[in-house]
Amino acid sequence: MHAKAVPSPRLLTPTNHTLLMIDHQSQMAFATASIPITELRNNVAGLAKSAKAFKVPTVLTTVAAKTFSGPIFPEIQAVFPDQTPIDRTTMNAWEDQRVVDKVNSYGNKKLVVSGLWTEVCDLSAVLSAIDQGYEVYIVTDTSGGVSKEAHDMAIQRMVQAGATPITWMAYLLELQRDWARGETYAATTTIAKENGGAYGLGVIYSQEMFSGHEGK
Repeated sequence: MHAKAVPSPRLLTPTNHTLLMIDHQSQMAFATASIPITELRNNVAGLAKSAKAFKVPTVLTTVAAKTFSGPIFPEIQAVFPDQTPIDRTTMNAWEDQRVVDKVNSYGNKKLVVSGLWTEVCDLSAVLSAIDQGYEVYIVTDTSGGVSKEAHDMAIQRMVQAGATPITWMAYLLELQRDWARGETYAATTTIAKENGGAYGLGVIYSQEMFSGHEGK
């Protein structure tokens, strides 16, 4: 066998997918218990910044924003200040034709999904999109359920249906892929420093220690 240096088509690239962010809202977060809310907000911010940095088509949705669930997380709106989330009444975003039309309009076969709650809004949209021919990836650490079991069982159900689980940091680095990709290098390391926890601290450390201090 003589393998070639060709990346798998299963990998995400900046141009082969659309990101769908579902119902990251206050009321939904209040009952989220599978992940600490501080961590969730940090991860969601990292995911949104990653999509923006790589110019990934991103669809934002809310459910009953004015009457029940409240506005989308400010971290997301800050990344996409000019985008008004599509506000729905349906728990399943895929039952709102405006959402489906927006996703379809980008023409990408792959769909990355993140939202609250994992077992309701994520699950119903993911299963629906898979059944309509999309290759779906679910971002597990920017989603959350009312309990760890609810979240975990929903992830299992989606994976069994064909969805691919991914985390937000893996998403960022999968899009960057090559550190020689200079046009997004600074954005990638900045996002890591701002939202990447210990890894981001390591980036800060290495840049401080090894930039302009040779021989000292």
